[in-house]
Amino acid sequence: MLNIIIFGPPGCGKGTQSNLMINRYNLTHLSTGDIFRKNIKEKSSLGELAKKYMDQGQLVPDQITINMLSHEMNTFKDSNGFIFDGFPRTLDQAKALDNLLSNQNQKISFVLSLNVSEEKLLIRLLLRGKESGRVDDQSESIIKNRIDVYKKQTLVLKDYYEKSGHFHQINGEGEINEITNNIFKVIDNYID
Repeated sequence: MLNIIIFGPPGCGKGTQSNLMINRYNLTHLSTGDIFRKNIKEKSSLGELAKKYMDQGQLVPDQITINMLSHEMNTFKDSNGFIFDGFPRTLDQAKALDNLLSNQNQKISFVLSLNVSEEKLLIRLLLRGKESGRVDDQSESIIKNRIDVYKKQTLVLKDYYEKSGHFHQINGEGEINEITNNIFKVIDNYID
């Protein structure tokens, strides 16, 4: 099974690149943001809790995130693998994901880190906020807070995953096809 974590700050292109990997490698995309929005739209109890945190640009507490992710993974039992997008975001979540996969005799194959400057992130997210109507992408202060939260709480995962030897940094700026080709090279080298 091919289990990939796509890693990077909000607006770095995780969703775009995940969709391209899904089409090529027949994987299931698990975006915690999408899972949160689905649960919020369905007004599930977990979704209502997640909404309170998301609207303030804060991370959703680990237990809520893990419960939603575990439930979603169980709906794709016949998958060839997963792309984890937006999860894990903390060291505790990384360890919880390792445990969740280990209980299913699986592991993380590798981590892809998309690097994008703060300037580009802000431009991308404000544009996405206008086009999508997403509240968390319409306020510059909320976006900056999300980027700061990423730096303080999530960027520490780089060290955790670099120790595994499966951490790959990808330049997330430039043409989408160029970024995609660099990602495909990493995956194809892993598969071969």
